[in-house]
Amino acid sequence: METPEIADTTPAIIELEEGKTYFWCACGRSKKQPFCDGSHKGTGFQPLSFSAEKSKKYFLCQCKHSSKKPFCDGNHKHLL
Repeated sequence: METPEIADTTPAIIELEEGKTYFWCACGRSKKQPFCDGSHKGTGFQPLSFSAEKSKKYFLCQCKHSSKKPFCDGNHKHLL
């Protein structure tokens, strides 16, 4: 099993729109973190498609080790 690259050890705070579909980067290689830019091609990773339940700010995982992907669960604190 491949291990994702750690894009950052802090979450991205992003305003998301209710009902809009987003593609979260699972590999850590995207230059458009925390969203996918296709950099996963040739790896075993696929972006995670999700929709926001409400229009508001969300904390999105950038360490790629959250158990609540795409949302941050604080696991980045264990990687420091």
